[in-house]
Amino acid sequence: MNIIKSTKVLFLYKFMQRYASSQALATDLKSIVGNDNVATSTAVREQHSHDESYHPGHKPDVVVFAQSTDHVSKIVKYCASKRVPVIPFGTGTGVEGGVTAPQGGVCLDLSRMDKVLSINAEDFDCTVQAGVTRNALNTYIRDTGLQFPIDPGANASLGGMCATSASGTMAVRYGTMRENVMNLEVVLADGSIIKTAGLKGRSRKTSSGYNLTNLFVGQEGTLGIITEATLKLHAIPEAVLAAVAPFKDLQGAVNATVAIMQSGLPVARIEFLDENMVDACNRFSKLNLDIAPTLFLEFHGSNSNIEAQGQIAEETCKSYECLQFAFATDVDKRAELWKARHNAWYAAQALKPGSKGYSTDVCVPISALSGIVTFAKDELKRLNLLGPIVGHVGDGNFHVFVIVDPTNPKEIELVHQYSMALAKEALRVSGTVTGEHGIGVGKKKLLIDEFGAAGINTMKAIKQALDPMNILNPGKVL
Repeated sequence: MNIIKSTKVLFLYKFMQRYASSQALATDLKSIVGNDNVATSTAVREQHSHDESYHPGHKPDVVVFAQSTDHVSKIVKYCASKRVPVIPFGTGTGVEGGVTAPQGGVCLDLSRMDKVLSINAEDFDCTVQAGVTRNALNTYIRDTGLQFPIDPGANASLGGMCATSASGTMAVRYGTMRENVMNLEVVLADGSIIKTAGLKGRSRKTSSGYNLTNLFVGQEGTLGIITEATLKLHAIPEAVLAAVAPFKDLQGAVNATVAIMQSGLPVARIEFLDENMVDACNRFSKLNLDIAPTLFLEFHGSNSNIEAQGQIAEETCKSYECLQFAFATDVDKRAELWKARHNAWYAAQALKPGSKGYSTDVCVPISALSGIVTFAKDELKRLNLLGPIVGHVGDGNFHVFVIVDPTNPKEIELVHQYSMALAKEALRVSGTVTGEHGIGVGKKKLLIDEFGAAGINTMKAIKQALDPMNILNPGKVL
């Protein structure tokens, strides 16, 4: 009884000590950014403790809403002086636990940094603050004839998309964030501010200095906090043609994808959904698609050539036992189709109410796609797991949305087994353990398998050089 009583007293003491520390932290931060930009309530801290993944959430001690790069710089400088962790937060749509605060500290919410700073239509680029979302940017530029096509599905913040090197459904034509970021403004761990491609850099190419831009694209807030981004824009196509192609079996759908890509056909999107994913989308989005392995395709071009693209794709698909090839030229029909695809994550979780999803994210060379998708299906069956498959298969990237009861340790363990097996198979065929979601907290061991000791040690040296006190998003990536 005395041991129990002593344990309770110690817990209460530590709780009160941390509470007092949090209140002092909040008071200091209010003097920097104002009372309205600092929150310590349990509800706000809980909201900022997790992302969309099944990874356990950890609440920060304080949430601070920055409204400028100057705010971010002063906050980081203060936190560095106190050795307090800083965790950047965009919209919370990540799926690898990248925004959790396992050591407490300050969650730096960038959502109020939501200004489009410049649009250079003649140069096909723009500069935005980190909190601007993908949809907000496209709404802002809709009358210019331009678009920002990197489309991860969720309405993510552009700073967060830079930080995770996001991509999405149109990466096969327009590339990922790495190919579309021209310059970044970044606050480093000591509060200093840099521009990664020069103080005014907006050129399409450069051989000047180290490639700092791509160092910070994909670093997940562990090397610096992105506050502004200069991004490439693309012309809105004159004509768009979408199509739905169900197949007799999975092998046919995947082989058709490989054949279309190897033919050089300039397809804008080519998404694969297995029969379980199609069923989930039918239920969740009220569609009426054939429950079969299916490709969603989209072609961008001119009125004179787009139908020819569609016809070549149709002929290719039918040579691999496509059951039908239905075109959708109507804007509303296309929007309905892609909205259903973007809601696939929620549709999958709705198959098992109360569940959470774990999304694998491997990417492999196109020639290895058929074999690894078959491997993914076989492993699901072996482990008796429910896992609809969906993916941006045009660039070899696909996801298995494994549906899991987060309160069932046995299921969690099976999911870990599955994700490890799939990732190691991806590495065996010269792929990567993450095509677009990042490492976060869930794939750190896999990163070692992918890069080896020398590669990881190089990353650690960079981390040590830029963040020697390990205050920037600690516990993530490395």
